[in-house]
Amino acid sequence: MNTIIYACAANGVTFMDNGYNEEHPLKTSDFYYDLPQELIAQTPVEPRDSSRLLKIDMKTGALEDHIFRDIEYLLNPGDTLVINDSKVIPARIYGNRANGEGGKVELLLVKRTAEDEWECLLKPGRRVRTGCPLTFGGGVLTGEVTGMLEDGSRTVRFSFDRQKYGSIFAVLDEIGTMPTPPYITTKLEDKNRYQTVYAKTEGSAAAPTAGLHFTPQLMKRLEDKDIRFARVMLHVGLGTFNPVREENIKDHVMHTEYYSVSKETADFINSRRAAGGRTVCVGTTSCRTLETVARDDGIIVPSEGYTGIFISPGYKIKATDALITNFHLPESTLIMLVSAFTGRERILQAYKYAVEQRYRFFSFGDACFIC
Repeated sequence: MNTIIYACAANGVTFMDNGYNEEHPLKTSDFYYDLPQELIAQTPVEPRDSSRLLKIDMKTGALEDHIFRDIEYLLNPGDTLVINDSKVIPARIYGNRANGEGGKVELLLVKRTAEDEWECLLKPGRRVRTGCPLTFGGGVLTGEVTGMLEDGSRTVRFSFDRQKYGSIFAVLDEIGTMPTPPYITTKLEDKNRYQTVYAKTEGSAAAPTAGLHFTPQLMKRLEDKDIRFARVMLHVGLGTFNPVREENIKDHVMHTEYYSVSKETADFINSRRAAGGRTVCVGTTSCRTLETVARDDGIIVPSEGYTGIFISPGYKIKATDALITNFHLPESTLIMLVSAFTGRERILQAYKYAVEQRYRFFSFGDACFIC
């Protein structure tokens, strides 16, 4: 039996619209919560859809405990699930400086800037200057540092046997490892478990983790109930893990990420919503993409480019009716985003409940359904 509680009644809290007050701007510390280290999930559950799901009612604050596969009963025929089909690349590679000095290096490809040039995080980076040659995988991949950026990252131009591999992604599949987040310290045995089953377009440095809970079988059952999927694409960068350093959250500048929404997808979402179905974003990346391309009236306009949209309390949600997402880090832009839906106090109350009920947190953890 599902456990149902009402956060408002249980705690005597009076909620504002979504926690936003123009005269008293929210601080980063307003989004802090205590999380025991042992609740940070280190490995994914099997099967994918057996993770837990906490349903959060946006209007009342009511909480319900579910298993993720119950989502097929929590959604309605006519609803549309918006999924981010960006594919994580095995972007962490190990090699050596090839300038006669030797020395091991670890490189993490973050963002593609040209055909074979990428922004990269490199360590140790102290001796790696512009012009330094690098070699990886026993010479399968070579690189040259072409620039140094203000944040300490580098731009690197890569070379490989194009006739054999076709693209750098094929090289990375052979020599690279998955760039799991820093809070995951357990080795990932199957790199496909840090990949959604519907991943398609290579380019992400981190997974859109809300989608990790779906299985092909669950997706088929949803489709059979007229709960359809619409694909958008946003390449997730490592900026998603950047801490918010400013005291006033409105002073925070978001990282930018490349997105794409096709005309076919935009028309499909618009028609389904016009017919009365809800638009349910799977993950914060899908939500940020949709809100980037939505008009004030919620109509989706096809486009592509870079988005640095920052969604937090005070932002008016235009195109997203409900959200499936994991539990997020304290004081992060992601917990600020989910607070824009139902209010900071409600979200923190839900997180407190999740900690008490021993839900699993972050990338390989359990999920929320905010509706």
